[in-house]
Amino acid sequence: MTPAVQLLAERKISFRLCEYDHDPANSNFGLEAANELGLDPDQVFKTLIVVAGGDEMCAIVPVSGQLSLKAFANAVGVKRVEMCPPERAQRATGYLVGGISPIAQRRSLVTVIDETAQLYDEVFVSGGRRGLDVAVGPDDLMVVTGGMFADIATR
Repeated sequence: MTPAVQLLAERKISFRLCEYDHDPANSNFGLEAANELGLDPDQVFKTLIVVAGGDEMCAIVPVSGQLSLKAFANAVGVKRVEMCPPERAQRATGYLVGGISPIAQRRSLVTVIDETAQLYDEVFVSGGRRGLDVAVGPDDLMVVTGGMFADIATR
């Protein structure tokens, strides 16, 4: 059981586990999850770690889109945001790249969820390891991550 799954269970948040066989040769983890699970890529969200003002922060965007660094900066009120190096992201979250869950990270990071998550009854995010997603309601995701919704993705 990953820390993400454990926290969801402890908080009695409704969720479903969705497992698939991860192909080690595939580095497009989010699209792989959507394809393997037969899901709409707009409903599967990737967890990206960024650095803003020297601090790591978490962006959750659909795998069908891209993170707008400018929109993320506006959402959190900073001037500049850049992608976090993988090793630093792993240290900050406690998860390996490709399995970084927005839930139960090592440190509590400022988290912004793309507002399109609110279009669905449930969204799919990493469950804390490659080959494991969890389906959770967007409002529950916001609560468990301490996040907020904002328009941060480009399509």
